[in-house]
Amino acid sequence: MASPDALEVGIVLFPDVEELDFAGPYEVFGGLFHANHGGRVHLIAESPGPVHCAKGMRVLPDCGFEDAPALDVLLVPGGQGTRQEVSNPAMIEFLKRAGANATWVTSVCTGTLLLHEAGFARGKRVTTHWAFVPTLRERGDVDVVDGPRFVRDGNLVTSAGVSAGIDMALWLVGQLYTPKVAREVQRYIQYEPAPPYSAEV
Repeated sequence: MASPDALEVGIVLFPDVEELDFAGPYEVFGGLFHANHGGRVHLIAESPGPVHCAKGMRVLPDCGFEDAPALDVLLVPGGQGTRQEVSNPAMIEFLKRAGANATWVTSVCTGTLLLHEAGFARGKRVTTHWAFVPTLRERGDVDVVDGPRFVRDGNLVTSAGVSAGIDMALWLVGQLYTPKVAREVQRYIQYEPAPPYSAEV
């Protein structure tokens, strides 16, 4: 693995990717690097043009599959687009290539589907968005856990839906650096989880 001061994080984008799936972890790692811990976050897509996301956001990738740097952390978000990308040979081959040498291979939400297709999640304990748990189980050769915000199996870390990617990314910062650094990042982004919608009116 590279020095923490030269950490290379790659987030894969594709049409109909769920915005918070990648923007949440991007904010965590961006907060980390903004706090002078070094490293870079790369947004990686198959084509150089704008990526049209699930809710209408358009994002310009930093690099393509062919010119992406070697990655220490590979992160695959989810969204409706995963249903098409699972049959995209260019995407699956890139994930196989990039993940083979990464220290950590991670996903958010239905990004686990792409990691399963690429082989990383096969025979592993994983999680995904609660609504997608039965579908992923039906693919076989995978132990899908329903409930935890994220699950680690070796160097594979998968998280549940959407906002759960923030929790996973913070945990990963604690592994890459220290829990103290992860808490500093959490404070910087002012992420203070509370019970879901507790108001009565």
